[in-house]
Amino acid sequence: MEVKTTKESLLNGIQNVQNAVSQKSSLPILSNVLLEVEGETLTLTATDLDIGISSKIKVQVETAGAITIPARKFFDIIKALPDGSEISLTARKNNFVSIKTGKSQFKIIGLPKEEFPQLPIFKNKDAITVEQSVLKEMMNLTDFAISRDDSRFILTGIYFSIKGDKIKLVATDGRRLAVSQKTLPKKTIVDKTIVIPTKAVQEIKRMLEEDGEVEIKFSDNQVAFEFKDSYIVSRLIEGEYPNYKNVIPEKDGEEIKVVREDFLAAAKRASIFTDQDSMAIKLNIKKKKMTISKNTPYLGEAKEEIEIDYTGEEEVEIGFNPRYLIDVLKNLSGEEIAFEVNGANKPGVVRMGGEYTYVVLPMQLNS
Repeated sequence: MEVKTTKESLLNGIQNVQNAVSQKSSLPILSNVLLEVEGETLTLTATDLDIGISSKIKVQVETAGAITIPARKFFDIIKALPDGSEISLTARKNNFVSIKTGKSQFKIIGLPKEEFPQLPIFKNKDAITVEQSVLKEMMNLTDFAISRDDSRFILTGIYFSIKGDKIKLVATDGRRLAVSQKTLPKKTIVDKTIVIPTKAVQEIKRMLEEDGEVEIKFSDNQVAFEFKDSYIVSRLIEGEYPNYKNVIPEKDGEEIKVVREDFLAAAKRASIFTDQDSMAIKLNIKKKKMTISKNTPYLGEAKEEIEIDYTGEEEVEIGFNPRYLIDVLKNLSGEEIAFEVNGANKPGVVRMGGEYTYVVLPMQLNS
């Protein structure tokens, strides 16, 4: 194998796959990145057996071939080279890989391709195509609600549902619930419900752009996201996702109409005075104004009024974890939102037409 390329092109390929490199495995091969040269393309692949990522870059090919080399050392070498460098990569039969640029030369010991796990192949019939911008928006509106509690493992990922012309993403940690739904341009024969782990979600989001499409392919226990020059495959979380629909209240609460940026800024400022023992900020809701405050005796106090349009007759005083408000407010795009409240002990709800629902449980206020 022998190819020539630039530092920037090679570094981009390595950065795309390096998060899939295993850091703790007892199998040395999983610490390596697979380099495969075919045609005018160098494909870099890494996997930890739970997630696998491939990235393709255009190169000048002298000789085709394949080799695996330690990913961390390879990244460190390429990153340390001068910007704009033209790099020559050559793999010999003894598994030595030579990296040359200008007067610099490195040799790194690799392992044969045959020892590297092969990423699975998916059937095209179990596939849908989604606009990258659409999927990115849906993930941004749900992934912050994924549970970090491993004791409820089924909740440590995003629930995907694809049926007919609908795609739905759901995430919950038991204290808040986010549901995003979109209509696909074309009806699909795919009927799938899966749970994708957090790590895969993070890598998919990192690769999603504002333009182009992504093809999603399914098998019994894995899913793949195929981009123009990259490919991510992940194992799925097995188990039955809870019936989240029972958590969503009927629309019978009173609405607060508020400028999203004002609500977000006030919640952020009030959160300055929260700590682990006193997390809740207080929302005091009246006809034309909402007072957002936090009083922590040994820290201090914050209080701010913002204008609202409130349809209820009675004054409401309710507490929320500010992070649960901030997470949704910073990801919504509308200038104004409607926030439903129905008493101090009932969940708050944000609904955006039929496409988005966010439910957040209240917190008890310190007396």
